Amino acid sequence: MKPIVKPFPDDHPFPLSIVYKDTKPPQNELPDHIHEWHEIVYVYSGKGTIFINHTFYEMSQGDLFLIPGNTIHRAFPDKAEPVTSTALFFNSSILPTETYGETFSFHQLFRPSGGISYKLALPPSAAANFSAMIDELKLESERREHGYRHLIAARLQLALLGISRLMPALHQPSSNEQLAARPEWFADALAHIDRDVAGSSNLTELAALYSVSPEHFSRLFKQLIGMTFKTYINTKKMVHAKELLVATDLKVAAIALECGFDSLPHFHRMFKRLTGSAPAEYRQAASR
Repeated sequence: MKPIVKPFPDDHPFPLSIVYKDTKPPQNELPDHIHEWHEIVYVYSGKGTIFINHTFYEMSQGDLFLIPGNTIHRAFPDKAEPVTSTALFFNSSILPTETYGETFSFHQLFRPSGGISYKLALPPSAAANFSAMIDELKLESERREHGYRHLIAARLQLALLGISRLMPALHQPSSNEQLAARPEWFADALAHIDRDVAGSSNLTELAALYSVSPEHFSRLFKQLIGMTFKTYINTKKMVHAKELLVATDLKVAAIALECGFDSLPHFHRMFKRLTGSAPAEYRQAASR
């Protein structure tokens, strides 16, 4: 099954959306999906598991998840005690780019590197503060008083700054996480794909690296990740292509090769199928 692309308006004057204190049973949750905007999920109660990129995390009260844009993810609420959470969706343009000579950057919070967890288990005081911030954002969005959008943006930035100060202690994989390392070699295979998605697209060759059959690898991949190996690889390639289109001046043909596509028309078809636009159109829209 291909991941769903959840759309958000590119031309909205205030690129932020709140899904407030939502409780979804398993059957109402979206399947594997991606979207351009960043997402923050705060958990009030309930239990479940969330899959982000290539890792499974337990969900419980006080947990906070920072999900960068263009990252495959999916929630699996517990049937008996489904998770109640608030999700904040926002375009990166809402975060300031100025660093004022410091190493801190809001955008770094959504650029996790190897070994970094997408999950933060907040201590009670920080959880209470973040919950109160969400309540204030919700109230401001309903009242719509003078300057409410500026206040919402400022409160969100202040909350993220507070979270970043907790990260040295919190932003580590916890013992309660269910990492996609069952068996251990599987986590190594996922890391291998992350390092070189273009060179990891041959299932037979990748399975041989870990001394397992392609059939076993394929079955385990679908079981643990929730999508086929081919769909996961193609989605990863498209995410990488989007990054290269925005961050480099490489020609589209060079980007296609970098992402493992020998055929430029095939790359165009795949890119438009996933993003809804041609590569050149996507680059042009991102530069506006």
